[in-house]
Amino acid sequence: MSDAPRRTPRQRRSRETVTILVEAAAQVFSREGLTATTNRIAERAGVSIGTLYQYFPDKFAVLHAAAERHVSEAGVRLGEVFARLRRTEPPFEETMSAIVEVVVELHRDRPVLHGLLHRLAPRNAAELAAIRAFEDHLVDEITYHLVRCDRGGADPAFTARTVVHGVDTHLHRVLVHRSIETGQVTELVYRLLGESRRQP
Repeated sequence: MSDAPRRTPRQRRSRETVTILVEAAAQVFSREGLTATTNRIAERAGVSIGTLYQYFPDKFAVLHAAAERHVSEAGVRLGEVFARLRRTEPPFEETMSAIVEVVVELHRDRPVLHGLLHRLAPRNAAELAAIRAFEDHLVDEITYHLVRCDRGGADPAFTARTVVHGVDTHLHRVLVHRSIETGQVTELVYRLLGESRRQP
């Protein structure tokens, strides 16, 4: 069965219903993992199973929608931080702390759900391209600050990519069954940079 949405909601009420379904799916998948069912999602959303099937053919389609929402939210939140850091250019430690703080906030809730989203392959080439573009943007921003602060070794872009994907994997595969703390991720960043954190 295809996991693409059945139809795109156009009226406000339909969009609200889809938003409620996606949030309900996020909650149910977070508690139950892949044992979650469309019936449980519909029940949590307070709608009939028929209403769910108007918009999504199966549970994986709703999970895909949750993944898209997560990437969109992350893009907005990180975009705001990156714009501020470009404008103010604080010291490196402060720069990395600001980035890590937002990344942790985006993943602290529902770690099991984020673990599922990380393993969820994009449905098509367009989705894969969007994910890669998002990752490349993160790498570009980290590279900018590594160069600005004379960090990152002989190949700051490679170092930045190592940091981005190292943190991504740690958040989605290692910390999925425990609380995520800012200090853990910060220390990982400095290990990936090949240096110790410089205390103020």
